Amino acid sequence: MAAVALPGGVVSLSAENADRLLALDQGDGCLLYLALLRHGGELAQAQHALGWSQGRLDAAYAALQSVELVGPAPVPQGRPLRDDRPPDYGTQDVAQALTGDAAFSTLQQQVERSLGAKLSPADLKTLYTIYDYLGLPPEVIYLLTGWCVEETERRCGPGRRPRMSQVKKEAYRWYDRGVDTLPAAEAFLRAQKSLARRERTLLPLLGIRDRQPLDREREYLAAWVDWGFPDEVIALAYEKTLLNKQTMSWPYMNSILKSWHAKGLRTLREVRGEAAAPSRPADPSTGTGEGRRDARMARNIAALRRAAGKTDGEDPSGR
Repeated sequence: MAAVALPGGVVSLSAENADRLLALDQGDGCLLYLALLRHGGELAQAQHALGWSQGRLDAAYAALQSVELVGPAPVPQGRPLRDDRPPDYGTQDVAQALTGDAAFSTLQQQVERSLGAKLSPADLKTLYTIYDYLGLPPEVIYLLTGWCVEETERRCGPGRRPRMSQVKKEAYRWYDRGVDTLPAAEAFLRAQKSLARRERTLLPLLGIRDRQPLDREREYLAAWVDWGFPDEVIALAYEKTLLNKQTMSWPYMNSILKSWHAKGLRTLREVRGEAAAPSRPADPSTGTGEGRRDARMARNIAALRRAAGKTDGEDPSGR
């Protein structure tokens, strides 16, 4: 990925840019700018160092753009196009890899230990597809398999193990997200485990105590956590959802939190302060042309009403 355009190619924080950051008053924007300085303007390296999701990165980058601290975001180079279907690996292909590729042979043993069972010929073909076709390093595939085991136990109970088809599905997901190096995999797993801890706190606040969240619900939770909302703000959004919808509606609750996020509101005090702040009518003298026309029309209508009231009160005879 190409480096972003930092003004003047700075490698240290200038006084002018420090003033811009202070005026920005946006924590994520400041962190991202420091990470960009630290990594020579390489956006991908800055994102990896921060361990942020793409959504959080985009929001922080947009904030920096608003005060002209960075230029246009570099266009991602993307991955090489991949055929819809992998090669049809045969038994001989896998056998040759097991005897001639020490890394794959070791990976097979590690995966079997993680899954607690010998891999069938079909399972070995699936593993080889992940290894050869997707090109994921053995250490990443090993971490991936362990993560699938943890997720299966979380959803289905202790001792349960995933099928290789599930491991393959997760491997494609990691590949598409760019989780294809050991540092990236470790950062991804740290983020996922942190999210799982937050889930255990948030689910009871949302009235969920006897089941695991669905995949779509986890996506909502991940977004709210990524936006930086504390538990009490998420609980307030839940209360507002029940009040207005009489039941839990994930899309409706998400719209509430998305609105607060767009306004830069994070804490309970900020959210409640925004709701309590009286709306100020616009000053017609400083508004837009349309606003001034509306103000003139209102004054004319008021004058006509006063005139009509005066006429109705007069004696028709003139006395």
